[in-house]
Amino acid sequence: MPPEPPTPASTTPLQDYLDRPAPGAIPGYVVVPRSLAQSMPLRWQQVFVGLLADLHDAYGDLPWPEYNVIPSRWELLTDLDEDQLAQAGFHADLGPDGELEFRDRAENLVPDPGSHRVLAAVTDPLPSVDAGRVPPRPAPPL
Repeated sequence: MPPEPPTPASTTPLQDYLDRPAPGAIPGYVVVPRSLAQSMPLRWQQVFVGLLADLHDAYGDLPWPEYNVIPSRWELLTDLDEDQLAQAGFHADLGPDGELEFRDRAENLVPDPGSHRVLAAVTDPLPSVDAGRVPPRPAPPL
């Protein structure tokens, strides 16, 4: 009896990888911090540059916008300061009973702000590109 044919490799490997939780990936975009990309081993950088060049060659004629990347994290509404609340589209004021109330841009009351998470701007925890090389973590022992 002939052996079973191997299961074909995925025809969408990048989608498969990015559809699971991955640092810097959201449904519409992948963000690669430049400081980390420039810290990759030389061979990785060469491959990465080749892939980016191919991408830009193939899609460079599209009307690419400028991107403004804002480091953010999912945070509890009640843990945000005024600036973070405003950037996320919320504000807090004292209600008639003297308790803090949280409202969205449309002035809708947030019913349970202590469990309501929003994407809030944070200070970038990753080294800046000016920081120089960022050493990767060592590989686990074999």
